[in-house]
Formats: sequence, C-alpha cells, structure tokens
Amino acid sequence: MKVMKVAQSPAPTIDSKSSVYQAVKMMEKACVGALAVTEKGRLVGVVSERDVMVRVVGARKAAQKTKVKEVMTTAVKTMTPDQDTAEALSVMVENHIRHVVVVNKKGAVVGLLQMRNAYPAQLEAVEDQLRTLEAYCETDCPGG
Repeated sequence: MKVMKVAQSPAPTIDSKSSVYQAVKMMEKACVGALAVTEKGRLVGVVSERDVMVRVVGARKAAQKTKVKEVMTTAVKTMTPDQDTAEALSVMVENHIRHVVVVNKKGAVVGLLQMRNAYPAQLEAVEDQLRTLEAYCETDCPGG
C-alpha cells in the first residue's frame, strides 16, 4: 500500500516562526502528534509532542514565547508518495520516530504519515495477502 493512501493530506504544517503554543493548538485541531515545519514553503523540520514535552515543558520555557524553530527536530525523515507503507514503517522503527513527512519530487510537503495510521494499513494488507494464499491453498484442483 502506498504511503499517500494513509497519510494525512494536505499535511498539517506550521511556520518555523510560530509559537510552540500555536503548534500545540494546531496539533490538537488536526488530531496529529507532529507538524511539518516550513520556512517560505520549504521543509525545515518537524515539531512533535515529544519535542514540546522535552524542550519546552521539561525546560520550563513559555510555550507562547518560544518559537517552533527553537525546539523542532531538523533531521527529518521523508518519503515520496510512491513508496510503500512497509518501507515507511521500517524507517520509523529504525529511527525511533512516529512521523514521516511525505514530499513530492520538487520537495514540497504533500502529506504526513503517522505510525498509528501506517500500522493498521500494513496489517490490513498482510491480512489480505494471507486470505489470498489461504484461498489458493484450499482450491481443489489438479496438482493441488
């Protein structure tokens, strides 16, 4: 299954100059745990719930005064729309992350894939494959 089938699109994004408070309100409204962070339409990072907890709450910073660019993660893992959810899940597990930004060939943000959406989709795909194999094995035909 392709990542764009389960990715949130359009991706929830926020400008790097926005406050962390604005980011949290946007995450709440979009029902996501992270936002793609942009500057002039270009991807520059991701801000996640963990970033907020560790770098703002844990550091006793004021969410209204702290800018997203001060606490975002800049080592962003991206996928392209034509990649599979299985590949995305591998990237997430290997890098201990729960969100991957989906970008097109021009580098524009087109989606946000969350682990909580990717796992059920991948499980469904594997279950479909299993049903197909079971049906094939149960077929009563010559040589079977």
